[in-house]
Amino acid sequence: MADEHSEPTFRGRDLVGVGGMLAGAVVVGMVLGLLVDDWTGVSPVGVLVGIALGVVLGCTAAVLRVRSVLRG
Repeated sequence: MADEHSEPTFRGRDLVGVGGMLAGAVVVGMVLGLLVDDWTGVSPVGVLVGIALGVVLGCTAAVLRVRSVLRG
């Protein structure tokens, strides 16, 4: 018999997806920062900004994903 009042929960694949999304955002930010560094010649600035943007955007996406799962 199915539970009528089941609460929304995370499964393993949901957690792996959130972690992968966060890691992917950081890696993409770092790679884009490296490209900007090579193009402009300002060595550490692009990578640092890219990583920071990747972390911020990755965390924002993770929070939005968690909210959507918890809301049902």
